[in-house]
Amino acid sequence: MAETGTDGSMNETLQTIARRHSVRTFTPDDVPASVLAAVLEAANQAPSAHNQQSWRFIVLRGSKKEGLTKLISARAADFPRPSSALLRMAARSIAGAPVVIAVANTGELIRHGTELFQVDKGTAQDFFRTMEIQSSAAAVENLLLAATSLGVATVWLGILYLVKDDILRFLGEPTGEFMAVIPVGYAARPGASPKKRPLTAIVRHIES
Repeated sequence: MAETGTDGSMNETLQTIARRHSVRTFTPDDVPASVLAAVLEAANQAPSAHNQQSWRFIVLRGSKKEGLTKLISARAADFPRPSSALLRMAARSIAGAPVVIAVANTGELIRHGTELFQVDKGTAQDFFRTMEIQSSAAAVENLLLAATSLGVATVWLGILYLVKDDILRFLGEPTGEFMAVIPVGYAARPGASPKKRPLTAIVRHIES
């Protein structure tokens, strides 16, 4: 166990955050069921608006994972070259990973939002839609960090939002505002977190 300095610099959680980086190529080694369960449990522990937990985690292996790869590869041809290349790269990452976790909103919070807050329906729709997206994004980040802490590699394939509705139909999930697809496995080669911009460039302090 790492020691914790008075400034928190050696805290294990902070070390995990610093180590996390996207991995797009994987070894053939499978992810043990116990590790996968721990990662999913961590995702489910994320904060959610009104504790609605309006998310679903769909675990794909085998022929279903191959089907998703084929779907994305086929749709890539419908987009201009930059987007098409990124979609094909995403398909290769999915094909190479032993397991894939998809995350989707259920829409429950959006549907029941107006019952919780008596405000204009359009305002409530936008309000709860945003909160569902925030909640599911928090769950994905928990998933990524838990995987890193257990020595497992991941990548959040954001480009797949371009074909979100196709993927949700493929998964048998209702069309929603949020969808994430995360290949999970063991890194084929060592990597490191990319260099981040210094805090001085992105933080403002407002005191008076």
